[in-house]
Amino acid sequence: MGGDEAMIVAGLGFRRSAAADEIVALVEQALTRASLARAGLSSLATIEPLAALPAFTEAARQLDVTVTRVEEPALAAAAPGVRTRSARSLAAHGVGSVAEAAALAAAGPGSRLILERIASPSATCALAGLENSP
Repeated sequence: MGGDEAMIVAGLGFRRSAAADEIVALVEQALTRASLARAGLSSLATIEPLAALPAFTEAARQLDVTVTRVEEPALAAAAPGVRTRSARSLAAHGVGSVAEAAALAAAGPGSRLILERIASPSATCALAGLENSP
């Protein structure tokens, strides 16, 4: 009991050339922008093909959070909650923002975007979590 803390998920989209350090820095920047403590972060989420890449798993290790692999159906189901519309992301993945859709899908039903996608040179990050109110 007493697990009332909000679960925050950082959804990520990134190029295969992205380094773990860049991903970690972007997640930390997102948390700062949303005025959230790093301790509130529970998971890094991304699409299946990127989830196994060393930079992603290393970033999760550095942040001490779990990795959530978001499969295509869950990504598509989260699409209506996405606020950013990237033509490139729509063409490649069918959603306006991989980062936003992955965050929403991983945070689960009833989740909402806490921070829309922000970008670094090789990555994007969005934050999602569950509403605390009924």
